[in-house]
Amino acid sequence: MLIIAGSLQVEPAAREAYLSGCEQVIAQARATAGCLDFLLAADPLEPGRIHVYERWESAEQLAAFRGSGPSDTQEVEILDADVQRYLISGVEAP
Repeated sequence: MLIIAGSLQVEPAAREAYLSGCEQVIAQARATAGCLDFLLAADPLEPGRIHVYERWESAEQLAAFRGSGPSDTQEVEILDADVQRYLISGVEAP
């Protein structure tokens, strides 16, 4: 299993429009084989920050989805990104 997590920065005034434009990508990801969770969400305290959280069964399934990732228009709106890939070797109840 792997997790993709971090944040994106966009212009604060454009954040809601950016997230609305991502709804199709989120739905597409969640319908992709191997996607366990996929979320882009507005930060409640920082106006231009968007949280990224993805959980995938395998790197191969993630790679297959990435071929259909964000449009050029969405990528241009990203001012900064700090998103990392975490490889998970085990999962336990909290």
